[in-house]
Amino acid sequence: MSDDVARAAWLLVAGSVPAAALVVAGGHGAGSVAYLIGVLICVVAGGIGIHRNLSAGHRRPWLFLLAAQAVSLVGETSRMLLHVVLLPNLAVLASYLLLAAGVLDLLRRSRAADDEPARVDAVLLGVGSVLVAWSLWIEPWVAGDDTHWQNLIAAALPLVAAVLLMTVLPMLLLGRAGTPALWLFTGSGLALLTADIVLAVRGWFATGPDAVPLTVIGAISLVAYAANSACMLHPTVAVLTRRVEGRTRRLRASRTAAIAAALCAPTVLAVVAPPAGPRFALIRAVLSIALIATAVSRIVRSNNSRDRAERQARWQAQHDALTGLPNRDLLVATIAGWPAAGVLYLDLDRFRLINDHWGHEVGDELLRAVAARIAGEVRAEDLVCRVGGDEFIVAVAGPPGASTRADAEALAARLLTVLAEPVPLSVGAVDVTASIGIAHSARRPDPVELLRDADTAAYRAKDAGRNRAEVFDPALREQVRTRMVLERALRGALSNDELSVHYQPIVDLRTGRVDGHEALMRWTHPELGAVSPVDFIPVAEDTGLIVAAGGWLLEEAATRLQQWRAADPALHVSVNLAVRQLLEPGLADRVRDTLTRTGLPPSGLWLEVTESGLMTDLDTCLDVLHQLRALGVTLCIDDFGTGYSSLNYLQRLPVAIVKVDRAFIAGVGEGGANEPIVRAVLAMSQALGHRVVAEGVETAVQRDWLRANGCDFGQGWLYGRPVPAPEVRQSVTVR
Repeated sequence: MSDDVARAAWLLVAGSVPAAALVVAGGHGAGSVAYLIGVLICVVAGGIGIHRNLSAGHRRPWLFLLAAQAVSLVGETSRMLLHVVLLPNLAVLASYLLLAAGVLDLLRRSRAADDEPARVDAVLLGVGSVLVAWSLWIEPWVAGDDTHWQNLIAAALPLVAAVLLMTVLPMLLLGRAGTPALWLFTGSGLALLTADIVLAVRGWFATGPDAVPLTVIGAISLVAYAANSACMLHPTVAVLTRRVEGRTRRLRASRTAAIAAALCAPTVLAVVAPPAGPRFALIRAVLSIALIATAVSRIVRSNNSRDRAERQARWQAQHDALTGLPNRDLLVATIAGWPAAGVLYLDLDRFRLINDHWGHEVGDELLRAVAARIAGEVRAEDLVCRVGGDEFIVAVAGPPGASTRADAEALAARLLTVLAEPVPLSVGAVDVTASIGIAHSARRPDPVELLRDADTAAYRAKDAGRNRAEVFDPALREQVRTRMVLERALRGALSNDELSVHYQPIVDLRTGRVDGHEALMRWTHPELGAVSPVDFIPVAEDTGLIVAAGGWLLEEAATRLQQWRAADPALHVSVNLAVRQLLEPGLADRVRDTLTRTGLPPSGLWLEVTESGLMTDLDTCLDVLHQLRALGVTLCIDDFGTGYSSLNYLQRLPVAIVKVDRAFIAGVGEGGANEPIVRAVLAMSQALGHRVVAEGVETAVQRDWLRANGCDFGQGWLYGRPVPAPEVRQSVTVR
């Protein structure tokens, strides 16, 4: 449909050419009728275009332009039918006033930025046009003895068309040159300017064989009206009412020529059409000064705009676009000029989980909030920077020869406190913590070395449990290097079949029978050898590799247990879930698919989650846990007692098993300090209907005490170390 309308617009312009020829050839009779019919068609087409292509809020300038054509039609009709003179002349004046109103309204709506050179160039050409119109047509009428005021109006009419073209100029310069409606609008302005210039030269009352017939002016005006109505009819007309965006990047040859012509106008006019007297020379001088002032204004604006652009480019090169904080480049340059400095390297804990779960918009919102909190805790002379996705640096300035360690450590303590408070975001309050590395230098620092040392200390803080600060010492470099080696090697562990599963028995304390096994991931690298889970599991969680590795572990454990259940259908297998897996969309579906593929019934699978991991995003984790429980699997809370242990907390979790951390089992049965704690956990769990697994059972004394106090299961070296599946097969019997 829009293609049909666009074709109709071009047909309207094409049809105006033979109609214009008919206006000239038909004279004052048939020519006038052809003119009136042509203008009527243009008015109707323009009205249809405004109704179809423009919303109510964007129609006003085009209604002014259409009204100008309608008033002109009324005036010419009265001239033809009533044979009056005053009314048509007034109609011409009214139509040009409406035309000027429409053009100015369009200019207001689509104007470019205040510092855009195209606006100044349009004013420059406008002042030049006023000078030309005054010198060639208005001044001769004022200085002469012509008493026809209509000729004065005719002399001023080219200014209206010039204003229309001034409106078009910024649009042409700022990337709308390919819009068909703009070319139609430009053609209308050029045609109207041509007609007005002819009329200004001829005047209304010229007679004789050398006078240009008024029908010629009418024909040109008809083409102008047709182009204007075709602009309204074309679907791209809506573009012309939108604000011009962008800036001109270079001065084209055509634009340079137009500016040069405007600046040369005073000199050329002084030669071609000298002033008629001193007062007219004064008027021309005022217009010339206005022209020069506009040109100077353009130069000043251009220089100021270039200076602002350069400053903005420098600022952008040295600052983070998201938070507005300085970036690494500015940080390095600043620290290099300080006599002494301390650096705090902040790495947000588990930011990737928040970003992946809630999306990048929420992640960006969190980063801005964290940046504001950090900036609120530093001194005016210190520098806060963002240097990576979730990494911030605070540089602490110090006097020459003085250590900044105390100031840096005090600041780190404040930052840990303020960052531990929940951050209100659009999705609700989010908990976030930071691992902070501290490095300092009492002499003029090497910025690169200082940042590297602080980064190394931040790695150490993460490995030590997160939400803490560590001060750099040289031994940390080797620890970080080792961690990087582990990370690179771990990325190929699953595809290279370096991972394996070991099983540790979980024993029913009342019967001494093996109730099931916990499946534990092990990694043996061809060069690094057997890598401790204490070393590689945190790396897998931080990098996200735990998602794929955890899925593989679940598949392997379920397959192995289904084989064992042929001999003992009551066995279960317990598999750990990392918080990264809980927050990964579709976990319940993947567990269901695993059970379906392996044939393992849901009752044979225990899934373990840690207290501290759940608190990363408790609401989301609770939702996933309820989905898993709906499958029929048994949920366990692992390492209970090390995190947020409370009756209220335990009530919210849809778990059936509570695993007491090994740290509390040591010393029970021997009057140890942990006995009251373990008794309380047992009592609380039993009151809620949960069964309890004691981890780290290593002696018969511990076993007997736990059994006497009502503990359901035991797990530890007393019953066996984690071993590969072939070694487990012999021990799947009642002990």
